[in-house]
Amino acid sequence: MATFSSTISSFMAAIILLLGLFTANLDLTGAESVGVCYGMLGNNLPSAGEVIELYKSHNIRRMRLYDPNPAALQALRGSNIEVMLGSGTVLGANKGTAGLAQFVLPALVNVFNAIRSAGLQDQIRISTAIDMTLIGNSFPPSAGAFRGDVRSYLDPIIGHLAWARTPLLANIYTYFSYAGNPRDISLPYAIFTSPSPVIWDQGRGYQNLFDAMLDSLYSALENAGQHSVDVVVSESGWPSAGGFGTSVDNARTYLSNLIRHVQGGTPKRPGKAIETYLFAMFDENRKEPELEKHFGLFSPNKQAKYPLSFGGGRIWDVSAEYNATISLKSDM
Repeated sequence: MATFSSTISSFMAAIILLLGLFTANLDLTGAESVGVCYGMLGNNLPSAGEVIELYKSHNIRRMRLYDPNPAALQALRGSNIEVMLGSGTVLGANKGTAGLAQFVLPALVNVFNAIRSAGLQDQIRISTAIDMTLIGNSFPPSAGAFRGDVRSYLDPIIGHLAWARTPLLANIYTYFSYAGNPRDISLPYAIFTSPSPVIWDQGRGYQNLFDAMLDSLYSALENAGQHSVDVVVSESGWPSAGGFGTSVDNARTYLSNLIRHVQGGTPKRPGKAIETYLFAMFDENRKEPELEKHFGLFSPNKQAKYPLSFGGGRIWDVSAEYNATISLKSDM
């Protein structure tokens, strides 16, 4: 557990630093609700300063960082980019994260109390991320429920999030659901191109898998007694190579449709933009397996792989164990 304790200590130190650098703006409008994850597992990536300029030049106003990287934090000064800072990995159903799950709630409470003591609890949100392996039943979406074997540690966590009025973070990948079951899940349903609803559930039509997955999570939260907890999609993406169903065209279609789609909510919770982070900014050549190297929106040379728009009238020209997160915005 020494490694976990060290991670929490580093994260707390980062918060102390960030309190002097950032304030938050939690209002979302249109494409501004969409950010991009900045991963660094590559040996050929641009410098942090170049990356921040790339975000700014393409009107990407939100960033997810996976650790308190000093160079990235320094480059963010004065950028007006909102930052989600994480520590560790994501809570899932695998044995590794289950073993550390008992430490997540105390860590959340401790960090929240530190933020509250500074009077910033309404500006900086402290949460944790999960993946969809914690969902035991996802079909139909209205019957969504968490796995029975995770409820003992997950229920207190989401109870705290409800009390703190903080969203739960969730990594939602339709790609992995499609690739794992192409017989029952069609490609159009997975990439937002189905011409009509594929399933109906309590009068709600589901034309894409993303909505069905997110609404099953909303239902799981409600079935656990937490109707007020919102969800931030902390990762979603589609690889351009390396596996079944991967291609530049499929990735472009998924990402461009996702950016547009999350502006309007889901059938269960319509009319509200969904804060969403695309995975990831770059192809990262040090990741494994091969598939994981091809989720980037940009190549390491900063060339855009797809024509995407994050608002501002610009379209790009194409030639777990623990995750505590704060959402904040630089203003220096």
